[in-house]
Amino acid sequence: MSRRASRSVNYSASPLLASKTPVWRSKFIVAALALAFAGLGARAAYVQVVGNDFFQRQGEVRFARTLELPANRGRVLDRNGLILASSVVAQSIWAIPEDVDKSEPKLRDVAKLLDMPLSTLKKRLANEDKTFVWVKRQVDEPVANEIAALGIKGIYLRREYKRKYPEGEAAAHVVGFTNVEDRGQEGVELAFNKELSGRSGSRRVIKDRLGRVVEDVRDVVPPVDGPDLQLSIDSKVQYFAYQKLREAVQMHKARAGSVVVLDTRTGEVLALANYPSYNPNLRLNLSGEQLRNRVLTDSFEPGSTMKPFIAALALDKGLVTPTTQIQTAPGHMSIGGSTINDAHPNGLLTVNEIIQKSSNVGAVKMAMQMSPREMWETFAQAGFGQKPQVPFPGAVSGRLRPYKTWRPIEQATMSYGYGLSVSLFQLAQAYTIFARDGELIPVSMVKTDGPTDGVRVFSEKNALAVRKMLEMATGPGGTGQRAQTMGYSVGGKSGTARMQEGKGYAEKKYRGFFVGLAPVEQPRIVVAVMIDQPNNGAYYGGVVAGPVFSETVQQTLRILGVQPDMSVKPQIISEVVEEPF
Repeated sequence: MSRRASRSVNYSASPLLASKTPVWRSKFIVAALALAFAGLGARAAYVQVVGNDFFQRQGEVRFARTLELPANRGRVLDRNGLILASSVVAQSIWAIPEDVDKSEPKLRDVAKLLDMPLSTLKKRLANEDKTFVWVKRQVDEPVANEIAALGIKGIYLRREYKRKYPEGEAAAHVVGFTNVEDRGQEGVELAFNKELSGRSGSRRVIKDRLGRVVEDVRDVVPPVDGPDLQLSIDSKVQYFAYQKLREAVQMHKARAGSVVVLDTRTGEVLALANYPSYNPNLRLNLSGEQLRNRVLTDSFEPGSTMKPFIAALALDKGLVTPTTQIQTAPGHMSIGGSTINDAHPNGLLTVNEIIQKSSNVGAVKMAMQMSPREMWETFAQAGFGQKPQVPFPGAVSGRLRPYKTWRPIEQATMSYGYGLSVSLFQLAQAYTIFARDGELIPVSMVKTDGPTDGVRVFSEKNALAVRKMLEMATGPGGTGQRAQTMGYSVGGKSGTARMQEGKGYAEKKYRGFFVGLAPVEQPRIVVAVMIDQPNNGAYYGGVVAGPVFSETVQQTLRILGVQPDMSVKPQIISEVVEEPF
């Protein structure tokens, strides 16, 4: 009995156990638990059924990725289908820094293959908070394969495209280049970037933390490759013109030079070159001097190359004929307190001889018979003072001030190319007027289907008359005898101009240029050459730029299959230089 009594519990001994629990409390606890389970059920239903879009998006942000499928950039071709720019596969090296063992000895091999210091490589891998970092973009395929073979954890390859430029520095200012993202930065690559780029595709995938694709979650949208672009450039003409230009710049110790070749039938640009240039395949430490497309971006006072336009306008207005005689003695004249000089006193000259011998006084006397408005309208019709209609960025319009502001001395100096500025490209296009019997033709950097129509500036008769004057300027007694070409008749005009410095002109800084056409009877090409600041004794345009014109004309006409129209060799009987001041 005592053992049984010891096991019994005396509830009355504890006040807490002896107290009666209210019935409502237990019911409240049960109800609260039931309500909590109901809330969890409702939340689960909302997450799974009603509001699942938000949570799916959050999941996709963490695991799903949209991979861009890059389009292959279109090729750039010359007029004959030869490649000027194309894309090749280039692997890029990337890493997940937190996964790379910084003490891995193979990292030294990676640095050596990528031609970078080991310290630079480790610096790029130092930030372990990043899950992605570029190690090096667009490396050659063999190098990428060697890095992949090392099998270093955390270092991976991604396929990209890299542009190659077979013509190198010869065509650099035409083609330009792209950046590492395959976007055009200069030249045609920039001007036609949208057309060449095509349209990227996409692929929606789920990735694991190592960046590996687990599965596709959406149909692949294939990329649309960019179309090929066929330029008007002839790579053979381009290369030859560049080589001759480079030789002239180096021989005359000049600062720079430019050359442009136009097809007078179609208005196509057959060559456009500058020196100094650059190799678009190796673009380290490029300078502005190398990148400048001087044919289009540099403007200068065109000097005596403007005289043929004055002669043509005087003929059109009936003020003179080719044989009209004009007194240029004593070789100088004064207007508004300023003196205009000829290089040599010539006395009585016909209009033909004024262009042949490049008489400033003769040109001024013709110009002063016209109104400023007539001169301005003619210059504007020839394209001066207007931006060339070509897609290149940075093409300048030059300077042609409104005629109402001209003073008499300014009208006079403009007749021989001072007081206005033009680009070499504008000058070449303007001379198509004389090659096309008085019509200015539009120009194109893209290959065209056939002949193009022009806009009439001078009558056919007077344009032909000036063309004969240009032929005389390259013959005996002319200023451009060094422009004569073996087997082909040529016509053209040399020019020499002092360079502006501040509000005046530099004493010993000149630009020499020559622009002309060939063959004379049926011109097929216009060639313009400019040599900037020759510094080896000679600086007149006929001397420094004329030979480049001659060699470029001869080679270009041969490439185009134009039959020679002369059987005699060029001869320089007596050389006349033009007045540069």
